[in-house]
Amino acid sequence: MPITCLGARIAAVWSLIVFLPLFSFSQNQTDSIPEKKAVEKLFDFGDLVVDKLSGDKWTVIPAVIYSPETSLGLGARAIRVFRHKNTADSLLRPSSLPITFLYTLNNQAILTTELDLWADQNKSYFNGRLELSRFPFKYFGIGNEPQLEEGEVYTTRYAYLHLFYQRKITKGIYFGPRYEFRLDNITDRVAGGLLESTQVPGYDGQRLSGLGLILQHDTRDILFQPTRGWYNRLQWMVFSQTLGSQYDFQHVVGDVRRYISVGKRQVIALQAWSSFTWGTPTFQHLSLIGGSDVMRGFFEGKFRDRHALVFQGEYRLPIYRNLGMVFFGHTGQVAPEIRKFGWQRFRYGAGVGFRYRINSDGLNIRLDFAIGDQKAIYFGLNEVI
Repeated sequence: MPITCLGARIAAVWSLIVFLPLFSFSQNQTDSIPEKKAVEKLFDFGDLVVDKLSGDKWTVIPAVIYSPETSLGLGARAIRVFRHKNTADSLLRPSSLPITFLYTLNNQAILTTELDLWADQNKSYFNGRLELSRFPFKYFGIGNEPQLEEGEVYTTRYAYLHLFYQRKITKGIYFGPRYEFRLDNITDRVAGGLLESTQVPGYDGQRLSGLGLILQHDTRDILFQPTRGWYNRLQWMVFSQTLGSQYDFQHVVGDVRRYISVGKRQVIALQAWSSFTWGTPTFQHLSLIGGSDVMRGFFEGKFRDRHALVFQGEYRLPIYRNLGMVFFGHTGQVAPEIRKFGWQRFRYGAGVGFRYRINSDGLNIRLDFAIGDQKAIYFGLNEVI
């Protein structure tokens, strides 16, 4: 299928996300038959677009992202949502395999693929991710107050891989090993800039190799769009020269999420997320806040240190058919020591977003408008929490 045709179709979905709230509002103001028919036709067209983009196995669409870290990114995304061995077991969670290539206006080239596989009546779970990238980015220094307000530009060429397997121990409890590898080659540093003058670990590149364990508690009713249940995860990683790493350190991540149904198709999603590092972590692997997943409205990595603490919440509600709306808020901070966390150090942000469901398993296209220490727009796939 020609890319131009696909582009027209994804633009139609974009139009639904942006303009349908206006149609819904006008519909609430009047019960005139012509307006109702116009809304129905618009949604019917949106459903037709999604059906055309979704084949028997793969959905291929132009990939469009936008965030302060990347600016506008264009490319292609192929995603397959399936059930292992084509089983007829309706209780088996859907597996997914997205492959994405993006090139952004910030001259970033990104190729990613990630296999998310559920099998054996949800008793086995495997996840593998590979990412190759040339990524001009910004370094602001270390701490809860940025050393550089505008950031210092550098470029990294990196390869990233993680693999982990989990086995169900008892109802809702999974446990298993994890491996992570990352190789960075940093170029185009500012001569005599903050990176070179401070020579923080990783300033001239890094090679990380680590093993760890993941303990997970998962009682979500739906994988992509949960309406009730818990998703809690504790991850412990050890990076060691014995494993081929240049740096020795430990990294622990805690992630607690709760989903509460509060009305017909209305959900409150809550998250408490924490990250702790000990030893000699590189600046790329310090705990950080910001970006499209952890505190939208803050530039990713502008605030980074050994430890981070973040609380996020969303209120999700339907608007009409496949279109939904999200209100969200969050607060977080970073600190060099756990005892340095304090109430006065928290930073706050909030925003609003729109969702358009593109398959029966609840996979969404999302558009978010956020305010933190900056105003930001995010466009992508799936939920944040």
